[in-house]
Amino acid sequence: MTADEATPDGTATKMCGGRAEPLSKLGGFRADLIREDLRDFAGYSSARTSDTGAPATIWLNANEAATPSAVDPEGAQRRYPDPQPAPLVEALADAYGVTPDRVVVGRGSDECIDLLVRALCAPGSGDAVLQTSPTFGMYAVSARLHGVPLVDVPQRDLGDLWEVDTEAVRDAAVEQGARVVFLASPGNPTGAVVPLDRIAELARALEDRAVVVVDEAYQEFAAPPSAATLLEAHPNLVVLRTLSKAHGLAGVRVGVALSHPDLAAVLRRVQAPYPIPVPVAELAVSALAGSVRRSVEARVAETRTGRELLAEILGADPRLTTVYASEANFLLVRGPGAESLLTDLRAHGIVVRDMRHLLTDALRVTVGSPEEIDAVRAALTTKATAPTPATDAQPEPDAS
Repeated sequence: MTADEATPDGTATKMCGGRAEPLSKLGGFRADLIREDLRDFAGYSSARTSDTGAPATIWLNANEAATPSAVDPEGAQRRYPDPQPAPLVEALADAYGVTPDRVVVGRGSDECIDLLVRALCAPGSGDAVLQTSPTFGMYAVSARLHGVPLVDVPQRDLGDLWEVDTEAVRDAAVEQGARVVFLASPGNPTGAVVPLDRIAELARALEDRAVVVVDEAYQEFAAPPSAATLLEAHPNLVVLRTLSKAHGLAGVRVGVALSHPDLAAVLRRVQAPYPIPVPVAELAVSALAGSVRRSVEARVAETRTGRELLAEILGADPRLTTVYASEANFLLVRGPGAESLLTDLRAHGIVVRDMRHLLTDALRVTVGSPEEIDAVRAALTTKATAPTPATDAQPEPDAS
């Protein structure tokens, strides 16, 4: 894809055959899926991207400090960073098997979710966001913040796993005017995956109506392949990835949207300036190096083993009735004793996620290190084998 430019009237264009044409008239991505008022929006022209002349040695165009900070004597952080650092974009593209023009780097996948809603849904309009509950809360948060309707298509509880009803999603998206459809796969908190053939069918059915976003924050832990393999065939498909989970870099806040190049260009334009600090970009590039990727694979393998062990431990607790199958690095559990379990674990210094705001009797337990899993086992075993104090009084019924 050729470089975007800003015309004198502020509209966005692309150079095509030596002439500038509006973005809304070019490319394989349907421009009418973009908010009408943003189709020719050029975005903020930063100091780092506005100069296109010969290589410069003196930069006086960004009002940066003339000398380094005392805490940064080498001046490594004195300049504004590139909005989308090329080494990081290229490393992410290589890691996820796409071309660099499909990559948009954000402050975690949360920002990518926000950018998609911002670019595709006009505030105060009927451009709806569709989610499949129970699911990640940021889809609803972004819809609320942008003033657009939220459509919910509940998942089906099949007893030991959850299933997204993609036919119901398709029908609801058409009937209620969804512009963005979010599918978390593996799901949070369900841990279930959406089969690739159903994702492809949904994207095909909504190709002229909505963008289908597959949030793959936990993809490294899953057995099925990534939906990124479907991007070439479906221009209205977006895949979200992150370094927060399997890469062990939640504090770095690097998320990625993989999309059609035309949509990627729009997302960059609606993004706030300089989203990726220099130290973050450098650390992320290092994390994507080949030798480090092998350590990620080892972490994933250990997590999968721990997941099975944790499922056995939790499944043996009589207060729980269900431990759902999971393709992520956590387990969703349910049972009438959820409150008791939550309290006992906390008493041993172990914090798990209370999910009763979504499901009346559910907890989500992250697969920790082997030592942390042993601590969970010990906490539950201690509870189960604690002697009952001697008393002549009749015990009160268990209220858990």
